[in-house]
Amino acid sequence: MKRIAVAALAAMVTFGIASSVQAQDKRTRISIGTGGTGGVYYPLGGGIASVLSKHVPGVDATAEVTAGSVANLQLLGSGKSEMGFTMADSAWDAYNGLDKFKDKVPLRTLVVFYPNRMHVVTVEGTGVNKMTDLKGKRVSTGAPVSGTEVMSNRLLEAFGIDAAKDITRERLSVAESVNAIKDGKIDAFTWVGGVPTPAITDLAATPGKKIKLIDHGDGAEGMRKKYGPIYVKNRVLANAYPGETRETSNVDVWNLLVVPANADEKLVYEITKTLFEKKDELVKVHKDAMFLEMGNQMTGASPIPFHPGALKYFKEKGLTVQ
Repeated sequence: MKRIAVAALAAMVTFGIASSVQAQDKRTRISIGTGGTGGVYYPLGGGIASVLSKHVPGVDATAEVTAGSVANLQLLGSGKSEMGFTMADSAWDAYNGLDKFKDKVPLRTLVVFYPNRMHVVTVEGTGVNKMTDLKGKRVSTGAPVSGTEVMSNRLLEAFGIDAAKDITRERLSVAESVNAIKDGKIDAFTWVGGVPTPAITDLAATPGKKIKLIDHGDGAEGMRKKYGPIYVKNRVLANAYPGETRETSNVDVWNLLVVPANADEKLVYEITKTLFEKKDELVKVHKDAMFLEMGNQMTGASPIPFHPGALKYFKEKGLTVQ
């Protein structure tokens, strides 16, 4: 991930930490880890960067293309990013040093943002009509170091499918998965993102291709038993994508916006306040920003603690902080 350098000066500006550079130009530069260009994290992250740069004095924010949740958390842990999107399950792993994280990542939740919805996508003619039909098929389970890959493996496991043995596995981004299924190189793919996800809308609108979303909501129970109460059975409404006229069951996990544990409290407060007060500008970027609600903050959707700067704003708005 590239860092933003100030011309002719060697010092870097880190989130919440003053430097000689910041003293001269009075700008705090924030890199926001998002995801691939075909998902929701990237455009929504761009909207957040624009809102923060416009409304928080002294802040220049940029959205960075990444592989997604796990990569964003790794960037935060290494000090190469100041803010990032992540799925709650990946955040839990990072906070506790589990699975893909050898060491604990000191992070805090800024806000609970919107529900991330698992998609299991195929097209007519592949012979995939239910989850168990994926056995023996060519399936993309998400890009490496992505939250999609983590959740996909857990979902397949809940249906008795070993991703390493029972499928021919590809590890593609959502945009790459869409191109692969268009070309007949895979039979199905999994993706965790907002609804609608632009790349899947593109697939649904492709002449000669009729998409099918595969019911998988029953997998939530097994996932919760093994990995904790962060997975919820939900549904994708009919006509969420062109040509998919059925309502389908799915598994949800919430998206979080996270920051380092040592991030400056005053700055985090200002960012939190701006996100809620300028929510209408974010909704124009993607409708899932409508889920940025006070009522979603203290519901247990975030398995890791909130940053004190965010909690200060919540208290001011009358929210009972746990």
